[in-house]
Amino acid sequence: MNAKTLFDKIWDSHVVRSIKDGPDVLYIDRHYIHEVTSPQAFNGLKDRGIPVFRPGKTIATADHNIPTKDQHLAIRDLLSRNQVERLNENCQKYGIELFGLNHPKNGIVHVIGPELGYTLPGMTIVCGDSHTSTHGAFGTIAFGIGTSEVEMVLATQCILQPKPKSMRITLEGELHKGVTSKDIVMYIISRISASGATGYFVEYAGSAISSLSMESRMTICNMSIEMGARGGLIAPDETTFEYLGKIPSIPGIENLKSSVNEWKKLQDDPKAIFDKDLKFDAGLIKPMITYGTNPGMGMAIDDSIPLTDNNGNNASASFLKSLDYMGFKPGMKLLGHPIDYVFVGSCTNGRIEDFRAFAKIIKGRKKAENITALIVPGSKKVEEQMAAEGLIELYKSAGFEVRQPGCSSCLAMNEDKIPQGKYAVSTSNRNFEGRQGPGARTLLASPLTAAAAAITGRITDPREFINEEQKVKK
Repeated sequence: MNAKTLFDKIWDSHVVRSIKDGPDVLYIDRHYIHEVTSPQAFNGLKDRGIPVFRPGKTIATADHNIPTKDQHLAIRDLLSRNQVERLNENCQKYGIELFGLNHPKNGIVHVIGPELGYTLPGMTIVCGDSHTSTHGAFGTIAFGIGTSEVEMVLATQCILQPKPKSMRITLEGELHKGVTSKDIVMYIISRISASGATGYFVEYAGSAISSLSMESRMTICNMSIEMGARGGLIAPDETTFEYLGKIPSIPGIENLKSSVNEWKKLQDDPKAIFDKDLKFDAGLIKPMITYGTNPGMGMAIDDSIPLTDNNGNNASASFLKSLDYMGFKPGMKLLGHPIDYVFVGSCTNGRIEDFRAFAKIIKGRKKAENITALIVPGSKKVEEQMAAEGLIELYKSAGFEVRQPGCSSCLAMNEDKIPQGKYAVSTSNRNFEGRQGPGARTLLASPLTAAAAAITGRITDPREFINEEQKVKK
């Protein structure tokens, strides 16, 4: 029998039928939906008189364009209000569990899925959102789909999908102080480019990966899509099982110990061969920041903007256009550059660990006067944890405002927009032109780097604060 990768094992076990010279019919274990990409899909079912095939396999939430202030009031934006109302109606009509606005379990779809126990090892998971790859941190095949595919899954619980190639990215070594999982994935993308994993499903491995918490692993898998990959996954281990063991009740799991014994089998075979194998040294990674308009345009925070693009092209037109939009030039240093906004949140960095990390640098300090900060928890549960741990009070005493859960300024589909020409250090996942608002200039970074910028009002190496704390302790 041929040795298989973890990806092969999960994929092959979910193939209902293979179409000759075509895609596979892939069974989907868990389908997540939200208010933006589901209304058209439900309309398609209605027009064809088709029911939802297995409503118990679908979980819904409102997250993308809901307001993050005064959520108890009617949504002012008419489009957003209509989308949320349609989601409510469709879920009620088809018997789908919904964690809507003001529900105690509401939050960003890729935050609540794992924290509520709906994401489990060995699953196939889809959602009408590209960052569905987040769930791969649990050893799942998880990927984003289009609206017509959302309709397909609602109608059949299957999807037509060509099998991607496999890539393994191994990261060995010890991470330095101030380097987070966000820096890891930004470093990888900067090395292979925003299209370097196109056509592949990526498995992350190595000692630096296995040492990470589940929340950190989710951050890495979340941004797999930003290197062009179909998705990313990490084999489940004791860290995974410990995380799941802390969830009070996991839907569909009566005997967790028995399930864990099965999940332990979800590993690569010893002689499994990947279509592509890449290796990186974790010890070379520093805190990262982007300087351009795609996540591949990133560098160590103390470096200078390169003179060439990812492909080695010297000052290509697209490279210069990107820098012009950002107001930067090749060879320029970014340390000390003034910024205007800081955004902490999103499905990339909106979990409790991220806000704890942000608080470590904020504690005992004040927000810079020139900074407008958007601090947005990824779910109601995260919001509750922040309150219970005193983080919200800590933020308020430092001059910050904590918003209510939602996608917020990650994609600016609500009021949380960055004004034209303003610079925002953001813990989200994308930095293309206008992503955070028309003309907004986004610099992707970790929560630690965002905290340093929020305190100083400029791009700052977070290691300055970490080193300062170490000196005080001595």
